Amino acid sequence: MDTSRGRPRDSDADRRILQAARQALLTAGYAGLAIDEVARHAGVAKTTLYRRWPTKDHLAIAVYADMLDQEVPVTDTGDVRADLSAYLKQIAGALDSVRRAGRPAHDTDPSAGIVAELVAAAARHPDVGEVMRGLYRRRIRLAVELVERATERGELRAGTDPVLLLDQLAGALYYRVLITGAPVGDNYLERLVGAALDGALSTKEQR
Repeated sequence: MDTSRGRPRDSDADRRILQAARQALLTAGYAGLAIDEVARHAGVAKTTLYRRWPTKDHLAIAVYADMLDQEVPVTDTGDVRADLSAYLKQIAGALDSVRRAGRPAHDTDPSAGIVAELVAAAARHPDVGEVMRGLYRRRIRLAVELVERATERGELRAGTDPVLLLDQLAGALYYRVLITGAPVGDNYLERLVGAALDGALSTKEQR
């Protein structure tokens, strides 16, 4: 968010701020995200930061969105099972990094950590909530297109509901990472994708 008038946005400053804020979040957790320190490490004035992100909540959700955009690409290789497994693995890794932020390495507490703070921030600020929903809408749209292409090339049955399929996958993954804290290994992801695709694969792919 930039409220300055007639002044072009400095993308280099944006990147430095997000990098400094990400480091603070992952090292010290949500409570350790101090605007003064982020501005100092980014080499910008606090006013520059506040013009873009007026509160800590706004900055934190921007960092989270940036992490997902950088670390969780949606790749279509032509193998929907492998593509969905890879996509979920990347989501799980990003979620786990955020969940463990600011905690000692030996801390096995399964609580949602910063993700819970982000959900609370979305409730406090309608505009933050809209940013978060927009982030997920954008990512879901890319994944839906992946599933639709798999259906078009005959990997999945005609009439497969891509949104329902992705809801099944994402719901199970978020529950495991953020609620139970159970590990998410390759074997689990393969079984999860296999269970979700059961019945969606075309007769040709089931052979």
